[in-house]
Amino acid sequence: MTTLRLARPRSGAQCHAGFSLIELMISLTIGLVIAGASFYAYLGTARATKMAEAQGRMYEDGQAALMILTQQLRMAGANPQQADRADNAAPALSSRHNPVYLPMPEYAGFALAPATYSPSGFSIRGCTTSFSNIDTQGQIDALTCVPGSGSQSIAINYEADRFNTVATDAGLPTDCLGNALPSITATLPTVIGSGVGTTDVTYAVADNRFYVGATPAMTSLYCKGNGAAAALPLVDNIENLQFSYGVRSTADATSTAAVAGYLSADQISTQADLAALQNDAARWAKVLTVRICIVVRSELPVVSNPGSARYLKCDGTMETAPPDLRLRHAYFTTVVLRNRRL
Repeated sequence: MTTLRLARPRSGAQCHAGFSLIELMISLTIGLVIAGASFYAYLGTARATKMAEAQGRMYEDGQAALMILTQQLRMAGANPQQADRADNAAPALSSRHNPVYLPMPEYAGFALAPATYSPSGFSIRGCTTSFSNIDTQGQIDALTCVPGSGSQSIAINYEADRFNTVATDAGLPTDCLGNALPSITATLPTVIGSGVGTTDVTYAVADNRFYVGATPAMTSLYCKGNGAAAALPLVDNIENLQFSYGVRSTADATSTAAVAGYLSADQISTQADLAALQNDAARWAKVLTVRICIVVRSELPVVSNPGSARYLKCDGTMETAPPDLRLRHAYFTTVVLRNRRL
């Protein structure tokens, strides 16, 4: 017969025995592996989030800069026909438009105030670097370029009103920085009843100049408007600004001619067909379109090595030696000059 034996009760010391050293080491190792994996997963997620935030901010900065430049370029040369003005086949004897652009009116009694203002020959003008007197010169016609190459500059001129600018509370037109523009008064022939008389008319002209300015901590898209003395930044982290200009062939006399090719600002003065024209104002009047490229950089270094910081430049070549570990990206657009003066 089989005898059942009851298990002997364990002593108190046996009931409270802990893990062995080997068990503790195994548990500790597993814990470290899990903690390490979690830490590296967190680092990867943090890097990806930081990268995504930097790319999103760069895109926003790039689109903001392109929007400002596009909006300004579309108004270049704006000089709308006015109602109740005297007409004449000769431009200098007609008052259909306010005297914003040359030629100067020649009819009797014509006057401009302030006397320091005179109509311009340019609605747009660019440099392959920067204008040497961009902050000090009051007339777009007198701007001069610094020799060399680098980030470029552009000046844009148009008749401003409360509809094509952000008007002040008093309804005055403004420059690119929101400063009220000075008023110009012209004595012009106007239709009065069934006859023509002389009337003083008031209008404003915007002269906005865009370039990349740098401080020790920041590079930004700047604008110098003619409503105030100082230039101010509009969009931060803009590192480079490049333009090329689509021009109409001088051999084609029609105003609907297609773009003959894209030139740099320097080439507009030296290209054979354009160089034959009488002056720079006549050459720049042949510009039909403007191609813009801006290089935007991240605010902080976000990549781990120089190889990851490489980027395509405005000319389509790869920047293989970036100056730091910031992200950079080139954004492009092309603008048709709606008010081109041919």
